[in-house]
Amino acid sequence: MISGIALSLLMGTDASGMLATTDALMPFIGQTGAGLALGLAALGSAIGIGKAGQSAAGAWAKEAKAGKNLNFTYIILLGMPISQTLYAMIVMNNMRAAVSDPATDMASAGMLFGIGLWTGLGEMASAWMQGLIAAAGIRGLSESEGKGFAYLIIAMGIIETVGIFTMVFMLGMIPKVAAG
Repeated sequence: MISGIALSLLMGTDASGMLATTDALMPFIGQTGAGLALGLAALGSAIGIGKAGQSAAGAWAKEAKAGKNLNFTYIILLGMPISQTLYAMIVMNNMRAAVSDPATDMASAGMLFGIGLWTGLGEMASAWMQGLIAAAGIRGLSESEGKGFAYLIIAMGIIETVGIFTMVFMLGMIPKVAAG
């Protein structure tokens, strides 16, 4: 209630206006968190895929110029950062029940916002860094004639684990909706 009073004072409303403002604002805050989860993760995936794609394009150009077959394994590496967007979508979909229930959303709007924000940031960082690892790996594979692919998959898997942990831990924080 203190946050509602502070909001009321800032907005210059009376008690009834404060309740109306809080009733409208709290669902928005929780729903914004759900959107942030997916939006930030997608941003990280796009950046990671973009960085890896740039490296792949350069490596393919070098291979084509040398008359070599183009290496398909680069596609595997450059596509890996998209999984973090999927993980964030799973969290967002699980948040949907909480943000759709007025009682849960009113009581947990700040927590829902935080879950969405930190899910998005965790997945964004994981995807972005995975793309940077992929970009470096593609350059390395290109220069070493394909040696070290297994090590790259292991490195990519380690950063992928950060995305999986983010999803699992954040799913565990989503408030349960009372049956009824």
